[in-house]
Amino acid sequence: MAKPVSVNRVLKLMGNRFEFTVIAEDGQEGNAAIDAAIEEVKRIEYLLTTFSDLSQTNLINENAGLKPVKVEDEVISLIERSIRISEITDGAFDITYGSIDKQLWNFDPNMTSLPDEQTALASVELIDYRNVIVDKERSTVLLKNKGMRIGFGGIGKGYAADKAKLVLQKIGIKSGIVNAAGDLVTWGAQIDGRPWTVGIADPEQTDRPFSALNISDMAIATSGSYEKYVTIDGKRYSHTIDPKTGLPVSGVKSVSIICPSAELADALATPVVVMGVKVGLELINQIKQVACIVIDDYDRVFTSNNINVI
Repeated sequence: MAKPVSVNRVLKLMGNRFEFTVIAEDGQEGNAAIDAAIEEVKRIEYLLTTFSDLSQTNLINENAGLKPVKVEDEVISLIERSIRISEITDGAFDITYGSIDKQLWNFDPNMTSLPDEQTALASVELIDYRNVIVDKERSTVLLKNKGMRIGFGGIGKGYAADKAKLVLQKIGIKSGIVNAAGDLVTWGAQIDGRPWTVGIADPEQTDRPFSALNISDMAIATSGSYEKYVTIDGKRYSHTIDPKTGLPVSGVKSVSIICPSAELADALATPVVVMGVKVGLELINQIKQVACIVIDDYDRVFTSNNINVI
């Protein structure tokens, strides 16, 4: 009987680096399976992108404050789940984040001061998930106010990874990884039977992991300020903006969420950065099957109750 093979492919999808790894009977089977997974991600991208005038997301945004827009049930469901995440994070996650006035932020070396509080607040005044009106019966979505915009940047990659995994499993792939720009989901085991492992990046040396975790049949997503930030008066500010204040958050360098769903891991990682170590961990400790590792600005490591980092 032929030995199974590991087939790997890397490409750009949804504007990000996607990597597919599958354990298959042979290269032909593995490549055909990856082709199917790529088609699924492209289908989701077409629904969710804000870079195409024809996407359902853009139709919703163009009609903000005007009229409800009929969309597919899949989009309705994702919006409803996004609203639930907004509720449990008290708005630290918000799909109406697309409404932010980006002119204030460049996060380059020329940025030497923060905008004043009033200007910052004005830049986020249209952000409020409670103004997204979903009519499940009619399959419509209405954004209450003109200028409001939704975007799936905080949940879409994880959702696509989960859906690609489902396609691969239906085809008969029993082991694999879908890595959507760091939001990754695994199932089964490596070709030698060992569990899949992932390294948590050291925020100061991102090419070097400070810890490794077994994540077979789990998903992990990491959000942090270590790749894009600015230092003003000796204080480090993340490129992540607090939707409530309009100001960049500080205090947390990195958050990694581990749970069975890439969508949920993706959606929870950034709000924990916004909420900070104490409040963020209190939230994670209340959610079943979700674990969290937080590294603060002083390189201290904090974990949720149900995980041990060695």
